[in-house]
Amino acid sequence: MTPITTTEYKHILVNESNVPFIKGTSMKVVELITSIHAYGWSPEELHFQYPHLSMSQIYSALAYYWEHKEEIDADMQQRFEYAERLRLETEESPLAKRLRAEGLIK
Repeated sequence: MTPITTTEYKHILVNESNVPFIKGTSMKVVELITSIHAYGWSPEELHFQYPHLSMSQIYSALAYYWEHKEEIDADMQQRFEYAERLRLETEESPLAKRLRAEGLIK
């Protein structure tokens, strides 16, 4: 069984890797915050987009974020850099090559 740590936030737990997630779900706090940064979603829009989350869970995650902003922002930056590194290291797919050769994409 994976060790889980409770927090002072009702709906937030921290896994063995010290990653906060929303209790009863597999959603990490950083994933919810990324949606806000990417799309500018309000708490109500987050609830619409993620109907499996209650407003209480969303606000608990937001409160956790603001109390741990530096750590979570650093995590988001590391995730972005990892994705960018993978993008740069990955060769173009055969489909993209064919579409480019046919002039259908740039």
